[in-house]
Amino acid sequence: MNPDNPFIGKSIAVTGKLENYTRAAIKARLLELGAKPVSKVSKRTDYLILGTRPGNKLVKALALEITVLSEQEFEHMNS
Repeated sequence: MNPDNPFIGKSIAVTGKLENYTRAAIKARLLELGAKPVSKVSKRTDYLILGTRPGNKLVKALALEITVLSEQEFEHMNS
C-alpha cells in the first residue's frame, strides 16, 4: 500500500453508475486502498465517488460539505 495514498482510513460512499467498476469491484478497490466503503452518506463520510445518474447521496453529501470526486478524479488520486 502506498503511504501517500489519500484514502487510507477514509470512509467512502459511491453514488450513480460507474464506468469502470461494478459495485463489488469498487468496494474491493476501496478495501485494497485501506478505505472503508460505506453505503450511506453521513457527517462521518470523507468522500463520495460520483457516477452517472446520482441519487440522493449527492444531495446529502453537498449539504454536509463532503468532498465529491468523479470516477476519473478517484482514479487519478490512487494511481
